[in-house]
Amino acid sequence: MAEERRGAWFGFGFCGFGQALGSGRGRQVHSPEPLRAPGAGLDVCRVSASWSYTAFVTRERPPSGAIPTPALGACPAPSPASSPPPAGGGGQVELSGFAVGAVGGCRDAWASEELLVVLRAGPGPGAGTELQAWAPGSALRGEPLWAQTVPEAEREDGPGGDETQAGPLPLLPCARAYVSPRPPFYRPLAPTLRARRLELGAEHALLLDAAGQVFSWGGGRHGQLGHGTLEAEPEPRLLQALQGLTMAEVAAGGWHSLCVSEAGDIYIWGWNESGQLALPTKSVAEDGKTTSEAAARKASGYSKDSSTEKTGPLASHRDTSAPTWRRSTFTRL
Repeated sequence: MAEERRGAWFGFGFCGFGQALGSGRGRQVHSPEPLRAPGAGLDVCRVSASWSYTAFVTRERPPSGAIPTPALGACPAPSPASSPPPAGGGGQVELSGFAVGAVGGCRDAWASEELLVVLRAGPGPGAGTELQAWAPGSALRGEPLWAQTVPEAEREDGPGGDETQAGPLPLLPCARAYVSPRPPFYRPLAPTLRARRLELGAEHALLLDAAGQVFSWGGGRHGQLGHGTLEAEPEPRLLQALQGLTMAEVAAGGWHSLCVSEAGDIYIWGWNESGQLALPTKSVAEDGKTTSEAAARKASGYSKDSSTEKTGPLASHRDTSAPTWRRSTFTRL
């Protein structure tokens, strides 16, 4: 068997529409399987999954004798504003699942059921970077629903003057705004946040800043914000439960949230209706409770039983029975 390359992509879960490349239609993939990309040498560098389809960003294959492609896992980087990319530069976006299609000249893509957002080179020399929104069912043909030229990454003030290291969409390259699947589509961020990564759930948003702090805002009815209440937050609010811990990654599900610390520990909180928090769901269904467990699910430690109550910002439960603890076994990917 050929050895798997480091950084290979895997897919699993409901694949009734063939959302994972090479998975086929009408199947449930119960454990991670490597993506079987069509075409020789197709190099996937970014994946954005929605419910019914997935967007894959691939690197542009260089001609024979050209300089090798960047390290695996790094998509084509935006060019400095003073040197815009030529038309057609970048990689390709390919859709798999209920929505299909492909388009070239792309740097990034973000999939949602409402919109497919693509970041690509402008239509001509000097046109800059263009943000385009497409209907997922359009097959990326014709004209986008809307398009907007976006600024490139800006340089930080102070010694060094490094460029802001913004993460992938929906955070824009300037790190001062993000794109939403619902109006208003272009939403600015306060410059003081110094955003490094931003993730959107069904009703909430998570932001990771340059210092490794996590902010959340939006709807909180399932505890997905992690502030110890079920109230909504109109503006980004720092997660006090994670103070003193430096985070490296964040992710948002529909109504739950997750982050990974620099030490490799996983923290997960929010709705456990379908076992999203890696906890049994039977007691939650029987009691009709909503789980709100910010920072309580640590991948390398102990986890508290969902039938107990914990006061403060980390959890909120109605049951006042004595706490019980159990050792959890996790596999680190």
